[in-house]
Amino acid sequence: MVSPSTSSQRRYYQEASASSTSLLAPQVYEEPRADYSQGPRSLRASASSTSLNQDASSVSGPYSVSEKYVLPLDPEVMGGSHMIDGPEPDDSLHNPDPLRDRKSDRGGTIFTARGIMNLGCIIILMGGLITLFAGFPLVNFLTSHPQSNSGGFNLGGINASGQVPQIPGNRGLIDIDTPQEVRTKVDYVNGQTWQLVFSDEFNVDGRTFYPGDDPYWEAVDLHYWQTNNLEWYDPEAITTRNGSLEITLSNKPNHNLNFTGGLMSSWNKFCFTGGLVEARVMLPGFSNVQGLWPAIWAMGNLGRAGYGASLDGMWPYTYDACDVGTAPNQTINGQPIAATVNGDPGNGGVLSFLPGQRLSRCTCPGESHPGPVHSDGQYVGRSAPEIDMFEAQVGGTVVPGKVGAVSQSAQWGPFNHAYRWYNTSDNLVISDPTKSELNSYMGGAYQQATSVVTVTDQQAYEFSGAQYSVYGFQYKPGFGDAYIAWIANGELAWVLRQPGMAADPIVEISDRPVPQEPMYLIANLGMSQNFGFVDFAHLKFPSTMRVDYIRVYQDPNNINIGCDPPDFPTAAYINEYAEAYNNPLLTTWVDDFHQTIPKNKLVDGCD
Repeated sequence: MVSPSTSSQRRYYQEASASSTSLLAPQVYEEPRADYSQGPRSLRASASSTSLNQDASSVSGPYSVSEKYVLPLDPEVMGGSHMIDGPEPDDSLHNPDPLRDRKSDRGGTIFTARGIMNLGCIIILMGGLITLFAGFPLVNFLTSHPQSNSGGFNLGGINASGQVPQIPGNRGLIDIDTPQEVRTKVDYVNGQTWQLVFSDEFNVDGRTFYPGDDPYWEAVDLHYWQTNNLEWYDPEAITTRNGSLEITLSNKPNHNLNFTGGLMSSWNKFCFTGGLVEARVMLPGFSNVQGLWPAIWAMGNLGRAGYGASLDGMWPYTYDACDVGTAPNQTINGQPIAATVNGDPGNGGVLSFLPGQRLSRCTCPGESHPGPVHSDGQYVGRSAPEIDMFEAQVGGTVVPGKVGAVSQSAQWGPFNHAYRWYNTSDNLVISDPTKSELNSYMGGAYQQATSVVTVTDQQAYEFSGAQYSVYGFQYKPGFGDAYIAWIANGELAWVLRQPGMAADPIVEISDRPVPQEPMYLIANLGMSQNFGFVDFAHLKFPSTMRVDYIRVYQDPNNINIGCDPPDFPTAAYINEYAEAYNNPLLTTWVDDFHQTIPKNKLVDGCD
């Protein structure tokens, strides 16, 4: 470091005084100097005005630490000529002068190769973005074909040649494992060739049916309290193995119940209206031991099996008239008297304990109802009817003794007087009276049943031959020539024609149609003493019902599949009251779900 000069800058090195404010006492100059030649005032010096007029010679004392090590702030003292007035080599870079530099500027043009390339890249990028967000949607709209609304989920569908789209993962409406030779079938009643519209061969092992696992089936996790079942239905009880669906009933405790069984359905996933349903089944247990309750059946999509609130006032109705049949207990002000006697002997002879049809033709305008509306302005009566492909039992047949059999039935509401339907020879046709007979049970306060019991193939049981047998039902919805026919052992067992459920003037009710609602499929295995004696001493656990396949056929001129058809819609209503269809703890519509019953103009009057 260069030593400080003995010139006037010596003010920076005065003798120390008692006050530190005198360290940088200023001197008076004759002329002002530019830039830093005069030097900035010391901050320490400006802190006190006392030392400004003091003579440096009058200050004495030892140097302080700050005086000893302070640096001079004058660039001249520091010897830094680079900070003194004068030009620097790079000054021209910081002070451009167009007049001065015009001779050295070379000029030029913006249309250079590099500029054109840059502009071209921008144009390509903009073109790509426009094509992606505007062109592609337009091209897609103009070239795509509208999808059919006759298929599951209102997509896909079946064309006139019986073809269906294949969904990746073998999940189309028709299973790709279904043999070609069975994709058409001659129906059991009319002898016409029908086409396959849905099938599941269950050939893929290890399938599960927890919510979200399968596009068409879902297993429930609940207690089926409606029939006082002894088991808890758990999805773990259902899987596929060795080319069959397996539903197992075990003596595994579950939710404080001693048994675990399974129930799965295609509710709100796959539905059909009219047609033929077939299943090839090995029944569980022994052919001669009572107690198991295996079943395959169908129900209208507006009611979900096991979810009580959704079924309250919906099951087992199939009715489209505005009369006393829609009222609670099938009476209004105690009339007709016939509906209060000769009914259920276990309930004081009362005919019906039903709460009334919740979505009836009598519903007042503006009330909550899924529609549609008749030409007269009245709502179409809606409900959740039931058709049972089979419920297996032991005994109760034309063959004496403990013989395996199936009850094949339909449930109805409102009820005939004393539950007696018009089972004349025109309306009730039994194919082989040596195998089938009319069920002695015709109904009770909560349902009317039309049922025939048929002896099964005694080898088609899990522990009695391990063979399979074919069961099914075929039906035509509506009135007049409508019917339901049941198949057992691969043969037509019996037929019920709709006039058998004609109007009953004794209890003042109208015709009940063969179910017109979109129907979904259910398969389950459980136990209940409501269904009959349970022979715990001889039952074997676990017991398994096996289903080789389920197939649905329809008249090619009357294909009607889907859970939300326009003439019997369900989606909007289900979405509006979704909790009733998803919470099994809600058992009633009013008390549990806290909803109101739509006003019935005969019962409540309309505003």
